[in-house]
Parts: sequence; C-alpha cells; structure tokens
Amino acid sequence: MLRIGGLARTAVAIVAFSSMAACSAQYRTHGYMPPEEDLQQIVPGVDTRASVEELIGVPTASGVLNDSGFYYIESNVKQFGWQRPSVVDRQILAITFDTAGVVENITTYGLEDGKVVPLSRRVTKSADSNISFIRKLFGNIGGLNLGDAFGGSR
Repeated sequence: MLRIGGLARTAVAIVAFSSMAACSAQYRTHGYMPPEEDLQQIVPGVDTRASVEELIGVPTASGVLNDSGFYYIESNVKQFGWQRPSVVDRQILAITFDTAGVVENITTYGLEDGKVVPLSRRVTKSADSNISFIRKLFGNIGGLNLGDAFGGSR
C-alpha cells in the first residue's frame, strides 16, 4: 500500500511540474542581425553589394525597386501558454545603395519605428451566394435536353 501512495505522489508531482512548465513564457528569435563589429567595417561610398554580402552575409530581403537596398531583419517573439504570440523586439538593418551599387547609407530601425498598416480584405460576392449546395446541384436537372446530348436536333 505504501508503494501505491508514493507512486501517486510522484505522479501528482510530475503533472504539477509539467503544467507549470507549460505556462512559462517561451521566447524565439527569427532572422539574422549582423554583429556591430562587422557593421563598423562597412564604409559608405567605398563598399559594394558584393563586399557587403561577403562581410556580413546574404540579406534577409532586398529592395524590389532597382535593387535599392539590403535588409537584415531579426525579431524576438514571446509566446505564453495558449495566447497569441507577440513580437517583443524587432531590429531592421537597412543598407541602401546608389545606382552604381555602392553603399550609400546604413540605418537601423526598431519596433518603435514601425507603423501598423491595416490590411483590407476585399471579397467579391456572387449573385448565387445565398443558394445552398444541394439547390445548386439539383437546380440544373430540369434544364437538360436529352435531344441535344444525343444529337437529336439537326
């Protein structure tokens, strides 16, 4: 009997510790931000796209208009239990180039510099959106002409 009591206490302790561990906040880091000492080696007006890639690595994203820049993005995300993950910190390094491909400017942005952009979802409603699937399925039965199907009308 003492064995069962000890086993039950152990099981309760394991469940209690597991549930407490599940409720602790978890932090994840996404992306890549080059170290500051590597960024100090980049000289605006001298370095090119190739030398920047060689020095600090391939960017997370690049400019879509005329390859205007490199962007290195790193985000820290916190998730607590069942709640939606939230971004705790975000750093964006923007390296812009001139038309010759030479470094023009190096700028760092943080989460506080961002602006929320509302996305609108446009959905086009069709005229038959209120008709059920069964009604659509059987709605065309009366419109069939078997003479047309077998080549009866000439």
